[in-house]
Order: sequence, then structure tokens, then C-alpha cells
Amino acid sequence: MTEDGGLARIAEATDPLIGTWVTIPAPATAELLAGLGYDFVSFDQEHTPVSYETMEDMLRAADAAPGTTDSLVRVADDDPTTLKRTLDLGPTAILVPMVETPEQAEEIVDASRYPPEGRRGLGLTRASEYGRSLSDHVETVEDGLARFVQLESERAVENAGDIAEVDGIDGLFVGPVDLSLSMGRFGEWDDEAFLEHVESAVGAARDAGVAIGTLATSAEQREERLDWGVDFLVAGVDAMHLAEGASAALDHSEGLVRREE
Repeated sequence: MTEDGGLARIAEATDPLIGTWVTIPAPATAELLAGLGYDFVSFDQEHTPVSYETMEDMLRAADAAPGTTDSLVRVADDDPTTLKRTLDLGPTAILVPMVETPEQAEEIVDASRYPPEGRRGLGLTRASEYGRSLSDHVETVEDGLARFVQLESERAVENAGDIAEVDGIDGLFVGPVDLSLSMGRFGEWDDEAFLEHVESAVGAARDAGVAIGTLATSAEQREERLDWGVDFLVAGVDAMHLAEGASAALDHSEGLVRREE
């Protein structure tokens, strides 16, 4: 874990923040990973069956783990109700998928800020300690919240500069899988056009003074994508770690059995 501030203070970090991705809908998974020393844990609601109730328990579990690991929730969509209900759970940051225009980014900020700057509704929820710290919550929420938006298409990359300039957007996140898919170059990580799009997104973030992040799911990808110059990296996915570890144990065990034979 870095010694600098977390996701809400990512501009202060001198080294990239390193996180991991949680797709398994279980508080124990969240607690285990949050206790390992990652800077942040990313919880996915876009491509998983995780409900709001389960997400709330996963965030509680992550907060209960040793250390000061931040929590980032990738929401299912940019609907104002989705954003409001997710923020009411009290994560450190949100990541909104499939953002392609500055107008969409502006709507996300508007839906996630309290009046008079925005139109987010106020409730007696976990984020405000169920109303016990309501006034403090309203006054300080912007200091402890980060908003990231995901670039997953050529159109998104083309508009990255304008998206990054939107007040209230703290960073961009390159979704490499969907970006390559949208380009007709699925999984071609060394493709020149793909890398040019990545470079363009990184440059847009730098010019706007906001953070840039991405995902890596292998040792090779982690090395390559840190070389992109990102400020935060999701360095793996829980289900893949589970499958890889279990496969390695199986292969090793079968090798021992064959050796004994």
C-alpha cells in the first residue's frame, strides 16, 4: 500500500495506486482481499449479480479488514437512481461504465452531488451514519468521494479530453477489453491503433490534471500497463485468482500422484 492518500486524494499520490477486482458476491471475499494491503478494492455491479444489500455487506466487510484500503464500486449504469443508491452505501469512489461524451459526464456529476450544485437526494443511509452525522456528511462528502468514468469505445477516447475537463470528474479508466472489442481488435494488446488510443486517453487525463487507470489480469499485463503511465491499476480479478490458484494446486497434485506411480 502506498503512503500517499487513497482514491479520494489520488492527485497527492507519488506512485500508482494498486487495487484488485471483486466479482464474487460474498463479504468474506471483500474482507480477505481488503486485508491484504491493496490501496483499493473494486467491487463490480455491472457484470455481476451483486445486489445493493450484498454490496452494503461487502463494503462493511472491507471496512472491517485491517488497514485503510479504499472501496471503489463500478455501478451498473449511469442512471441517477443507480448512482444515488450506490453512493448511499458509502464507498470511497464510483466508476461509471460506458461514458462517451462530456454531456454524459456532466449528468453523472449532477446526479451525484447534493443541491445546490447537483440533484442527489439526501437519505438516512450508511453514508451519513444513518442520519447521525447528516450535516457533517453534506458538508464534507465531496472531500472524500472520487468519481471515475470508463472509456470503452473509440468515441469515448475521441472525447476523452472534454470528458476529463468536466468539473467533478476525478479520473478516467481505460477499459481495455471493451475498447479493443469496439475497434475490431479484440485482445490485440500490441496493436498500434489500440496503443495509440491508450496514449491519447492518458494524454487527455494528463492535460486535464486528472487521474488515469486501467485493468491488468496477468503479470505481463501489469508490467505493460504500468508502463502506460497510469495512476491506478486494478491488478487482477478475484475469480481469475481463484481459478488460477486452484488449477495450479490440481496440476501440482496430479504431478505428485503420477510421480508416485
